[in-house]
Amino acid sequence: MSGIEQQVATEFLNEIRAIFRSQKQMLDKTLAQLNDEELFRQPDSESNSIAIIIKHLGGNMISRWTDFLTTDGEKPNRNRDGEFISDQDSAESLKKLLAQGYNVFFATIDALTIDDLLKSIMIRNEPHTVIKALQRQVSHYGYHVGQIVYIAKQIKREDWQTLSIPRGASRDYVVTAFKAQSS
Repeated sequence: MSGIEQQVATEFLNEIRAIFRSQKQMLDKTLAQLNDEELFRQPDSESNSIAIIIKHLGGNMISRWTDFLTTDGEKPNRNRDGEFISDQDSAESLKKLLAQGYNVFFATIDALTIDDLLKSIMIRNEPHTVIKALQRQVSHYGYHVGQIVYIAKQIKREDWQTLSIPRGASRDYVVTAFKAQSS
């Protein structure tokens, strides 16, 4: 691998890790605004509660990232359909499942090296490069984190604490950011 290829591969891994950590930070800040009852609130029978989405994320992370380089990402003991059934007994058990999923996930991606990026792995018996698998999960996890944020905003309404630049404050933010960079 040439020097520039190594730089690109290293930058890719660093950026992927940063994106996943940013998504998790957004999820953590969202969950911190909700009480236990709000996690289980389901808008209607066809919609998922935040609890169900958390259960799915945790199950996906544990399945996909356990023995990532050596076994199919869809483990035989995973019950994906069961992840979409609201049967968790407590918010605490959900949060433990999510933490377990993130622990497996971050341990795996933090251990990846640039030499791993073009290796072939399997997800549902379909070959993926490690790059493709990482990109697949960026999209998947970002989608679900976005769902959780949106549902939480609907629940909290005027009590919602924004996770980014508040409405009407973009100009002030940009001015402040430019001042900070020029200092």
